[in-house]
Amino acid sequence: MTKTTASKPTAIKQAPSQAKPGDRVRVSTAVESTEGILLPRPALLEQDVTILKLDSGYNVGINNQQIKKIEKIGAGVALEAFPSLKLQQKKDLPAVALIATGGTISSRLDYQTGGVKWLMEPGQLFALVPEIAELVRFKEIRTPFLKSSEDMVPEDWQVIAKHCVELLNDKDISGVIVTHGTDTLHFTAAALSMMLKNLSKPVVLTYSQRSTDRASTDTVLNLKSACRMAVSDIAEVMLVGHGSSDDTHCLAMRGTKVRKMHTSRRDAFRPINETPLARISSDGKIEVLNKTAKKRAVNSARVALANGFDGRVAIIKYYPGCCPTIIDHYVKQGYKGIVLESVGLGHVAGHDSQNSWMKALREAIANGVVVCATAQTIYGRLNPLVYSTGRELRKLGVVYLQDMLTEVAYVKLCWVLSHAKKPEEAKKMMLENVAGEINDRLDYKTFLV
Repeated sequence: MTKTTASKPTAIKQAPSQAKPGDRVRVSTAVESTEGILLPRPALLEQDVTILKLDSGYNVGINNQQIKKIEKIGAGVALEAFPSLKLQQKKDLPAVALIATGGTISSRLDYQTGGVKWLMEPGQLFALVPEIAELVRFKEIRTPFLKSSEDMVPEDWQVIAKHCVELLNDKDISGVIVTHGTDTLHFTAAALSMMLKNLSKPVVLTYSQRSTDRASTDTVLNLKSACRMAVSDIAEVMLVGHGSSDDTHCLAMRGTKVRKMHTSRRDAFRPINETPLARISSDGKIEVLNKTAKKRAVNSARVALANGFDGRVAIIKYYPGCCPTIIDHYVKQGYKGIVLESVGLGHVAGHDSQNSWMKALREAIANGVVVCATAQTIYGRLNPLVYSTGRELRKLGVVYLQDMLTEVAYVKLCWVLSHAKKPEEAKKMMLENVAGEINDRLDYKTFLV
């Protein structure tokens, strides 16, 4: 068998213009011609293509084997240059503070690698959304770190919370905006909800699913809406982002009742088991939707920091056939809490099963491990009294967290265990409604809002 090697794209070699990345070019095939900015070919890209950035902002790849000619038709642009803007602050506007922590909203595409890289200063973000200078005055901008949200750890939540407290206690600042990656944003929202006490001003977390250099970026509407909510009358830790796939409105959602529900849609975050706090139209109108939204307070007590997280907490998702020895593993590793994501109304395999979890759970609880149950269904609430398995688990000492989300339960249990002196105290604290994480009753209208 004859060994062949992939040939280099002859079309690029034959291009009379000797076009280079950054040049405006016209790429011609036998079928059509396409104009745009010639981009570098990412090193890890396997396909043999030429990549153009179109005038619409989108990128397109054209098979090199089909290219007849590449012509340089315009002056080149600096691909690595990203404009920065120093906002002209208007003194008569309400003041806010911004805490930038990283994520897609703080990034742009790296044309060499095909990945994204951090914007190095807030002014680069303002260059994309200069309209916010007409909405608020940024008194202070802080960048404690720049991280992808999947790299966040509880220590980072505490850093963000500390900055929030310092800024919120500045009488001139109306609210705080936190920009953050999407993947674990709802964890951070829950953590801030637990840690910030005597909250009398808005703390608004916002994000972008699409990097700032893309035509479909959601940064613009999200950041404008976040600014509007930061000076609103709702004094909650809230997450603000697209309410639909288009640019008509954003939703403000309580930090303990929100979850990322899609990997890539711009409206990835949805309120769970309650209505949104507010709807922010693209024209700036704010419609309050939730009557339980806490209102801004004037001359209230200073915001306090209830810091501390004990990371010895595990989330265990129960599934058919799941071996209960996983409980034994965490007990041996010294874990102090388990969030058990159960099926149905709060069930795992009982005594009628050969795979019963009862013994392992009994021993874990006897060893001082706080075991809490949440629902896999996401929507709805647990009820241990309907079936015998639930009643038995409750009798063992499993704490049923009603309609609390699994991620919120994890954050809360980490927080509670750092403050409670004994397991019984921790169990009691887990059932106290700290920041709207538990609803006494559910409205049927909140399903799939």
